[in-house]
Amino acid sequence: MFLDKKEFAKLIREFKFKELFNELGWDHAVKKETIAVGGKVYVLEAVAEKRDFVIFVCKSDKGFPDKNTRKVIDRKISAHFHEHLIIFTDNQKQVWQLAVKEPNKPVQYKQTEYYIHQEPELLFQKLKGLFFTLEEEDKIGIVDVTARVDKHFNVNTERTTKKFYDGFKKQHNAFMGFISGLENQLDIDWYTSLMLNRLMFIYFIQKKGFLNNDVHYLRNKLKQTREQFGANRFYSFYKTFLLVLFHKGLGAKSREDKQITELIGQVPYLDGGLFDVHELEKENKNINIDDAAFEKLFDFFDDYQWHLDTRIHASGNEINPDVIGYIFEKYINDRAAMGAYYTKEDITELKFHRNQRIIIMQPYVAARQ
Repeated sequence: MFLDKKEFAKLIREFKFKELFNELGWDHAVKKETIAVGGKVYVLEAVAEKRDFVIFVCKSDKGFPDKNTRKVIDRKISAHFHEHLIIFTDNQKQVWQLAVKEPNKPVQYKQTEYYIHQEPELLFQKLKGLFFTLEEEDKIGIVDVTARVDKHFNVNTERTTKKFYDGFKKQHNAFMGFISGLENQLDIDWYTSLMLNRLMFIYFIQKKGFLNNDVHYLRNKLKQTREQFGANRFYSFYKTFLLVLFHKGLGAKSREDKQITELIGQVPYLDGGLFDVHELEKENKNINIDDAAFEKLFDFFDDYQWHLDTRIHASGNEINPDVIGYIFEKYINDRAAMGAYYTKEDITELKFHRNQRIIIMQPYVAARQ
């Protein structure tokens, strides 16, 4: 029988991976590999194996390896152990990385992040599927183990991502038509990207109740604004509410104006720059966006379930940060190919504290050249 959640969480938080995989029915492993990347040496120690599928742990006390370094480490270990999963760790963070190999396709790296302040619900849902019983021992081979690991760590299917991306492109094109006050088409395109990125980030945190304890925060604020000021009049949702939320709420360290608090409610400060006043907003004071743009966009977003660290099922309508990272990387590359010159910019990690809890995401924003 698989571990209960309390015992599972204890093993994860204490980084006891050998004990965890022993409970999952995996075999003991004694393997150690040393890999050099960029002048640094990384030690990978096997904590478990099953039919030559090896689970490695790479501990790092002197700087967590970045995404590109982790990929290089994976490629080098693949020369010795073709089927494997690597758990990168330090004292606060874990990244469970699986290289997904499909015929005639480039290797894809699926990464599941966990921070010790979180409930390890997502890892629980993934790992309980890797439990092997004694009755299975004589029936399974490397192909079966690999398929099982791939099934549970490669949950964000291409179908889900493509469905969202196709819809996202349509929403982007429609949203541009509701913007006024910008003359340059590239500026309109870029500002649309910025707005969609801001609003998607808000969708993640509102679903956790971090915005005035309202999981439908944006939708309800749109309704309240229209009831108070009237739809698409001088005081639009964009000017009356969103800009205040962005620049004097989420992007402000302190709020002394009680009227602002009454308008936006209790919201956290998000450090990182995503909600700062941007140069387009400084240079173009007459920017406005029709209320209808947000109605259509929220209808699209509401067709999906937004998750930070809860279970991702695989029904085709779940969005998590990994999906958004892929969407924006593909989106930015597509627009560059069309002649709109963008670069993928790593925004400083956005952080906020609420009851000693920290949520960290790294969204992508297109940058004008």
